Amino acid sequence: MTQIALITGANKGIGLATARALGLLGMTVLVGARDESRGQAAAKELAGEGLDARFVRLDVTDQSTIEAAVDLVTAEFGRLDILVNNAGILRADGTAEPSATIVATIHEVFETNVYGVVAVTNAFLPLLRQAPAARIVNVSSEVGSITSLTDPASPLYVLTSVPYPASKAALNMITAMYAKELRDTPIKVNAANPGYTRTDFNQNSGFRTPEQAAAVNVELATLPADGPSGVL
Repeated sequence: MTQIALITGANKGIGLATARALGLLGMTVLVGARDESRGQAAAKELAGEGLDARFVRLDVTDQSTIEAAVDLVTAEFGRLDILVNNAGILRADGTAEPSATIVATIHEVFETNVYGVVAVTNAFLPLLRQAPAARIVNVSSEVGSITSLTDPASPLYVLTSVPYPASKAALNMITAMYAKELRDTPIKVNAANPGYTRTDFNQNSGFRTPEQAAAVNVELATLPADGPSGVL
């Protein structure tokens, strides 16, 4: 039975690399993207490589598109085997120091990085329960580690911006709570740390490739039955 995998924010970067890697494993990959033209182009690119890739319009901040995506997956497949919550944004304008934090910026970042993950996960959970052993992967970041950001010996200690690190710390807690709720089911929920990856987030200054980052997502998306859940 071919597995069905949905990746949010899959039109570029780590999301696209994750879709490609899962497709190469023989899965049907649903390329979730809020921008239809970019999403269609990404799905076409993957299909041109011989992969079973299909575009699904999905804006994690728009409940109507989430519900439409659920309806589409329900009608086409009746289940979802893998959900990779990859969509995320980085906003740090004017917020390099906590005292300069703009509350509206925190709202904007949390809307996608936190609330969007909850909205998408809750909407697709009934379909994930229909799969034999579904996997949920939340793409987090090492900057969500309170320990690392408060340890003077850590290279991350210099970071002081609030919105993005706070959103990833919240995402880690969300991951842990879903894993606890689903601990008596075959569903596993984990958070991935892709590392400092070359993407639009950092003007392609990262030292890891999107393919290397995607490998972390794929490992968690294909865990065996005795694999961990709630790992951050």
